[in-house]
Amino acid sequence: MCLLTYLPAGTLPDTTALANGAAHNKDGHGYAIVDGDRIITGRGMDAAAVIDEFAALRGRHPDQPALFHSRFATHGPVTDDNIHPFPIGGDSRTVLAHNGILSQKEHPSRSDPRSDTRIAADDILSAEPFLTLDRPETRRRIESWLGEYNKLAILTVNPRYPDHGYLFNEHAGYWDDQVWYSNHGYLDPHPAQTAWSDLEDGCHYCGVDDAIDVDTGLCLACGACPFCAVDNQPCPSWCLRLLGGVCCFGCGEDLDDCVCVAAPALNR
Repeated sequence: MCLLTYLPAGTLPDTTALANGAAHNKDGHGYAIVDGDRIITGRGMDAAAVIDEFAALRGRHPDQPALFHSRFATHGPVTDDNIHPFPIGGDSRTVLAHNGILSQKEHPSRSDPRSDTRIAADDILSAEPFLTLDRPETRRRIESWLGEYNKLAILTVNPRYPDHGYLFNEHAGYWDDQVWYSNHGYLDPHPAQTAWSDLEDGCHYCGVDDAIDVDTGLCLACGACPFCAVDNQPCPSWCLRLLGGVCCFGCGEDLDDCVCVAAPALNR
């Protein structure tokens, strides 16, 4: 699921919100802060240490935009190298962080140790058609490539750009006290409830609002998975319903780990 947090110039982080996001996105935490003509970055697996470090640095450098990211690994191993943010095309003057799951063509091969986002930073968004960030047509191109549910934040000190911070698919996230969050993971420390909170537009299968079973994550109106829209078949491994920690009624284990007879009825 991940949680991407974007702080415009002059805003300070809510460390409780960052800790909530880190509580159920435990596969690495990183930040970036624009400071004059450089970008300060940091990363690590210890959420508390990285959040404290970020908050202290942001307090000293509040005048330009910043971002924070907590990762839930879906592609690529859990390593420091796959913690956001990533330089675009290896240029440390421009970095990105992402929330979502990119299309199949960005997924790593078995021999590639990179995550899908790291591949995008290295190979996709470094291409010339994506580099003119300040142009409306480039924004439309990037958001079309991302799709409806992926969100992206880019910080830059490259003098070719008039601004230091850019948000893509901003409408799919949430502004709260002048800070932007990619999903509601900053509000609630309970993973399953947080996962279902991204369905404000209703079930992706039938479109019915407010019909999600809070225990199973299935749509009560049509019975399908409201995230990946499959019906009468197992969800794919990347589905947010599974990643959100749905438990089996029979044994209480996560669906990915459950082998009891109750699982097939839930894991649809």
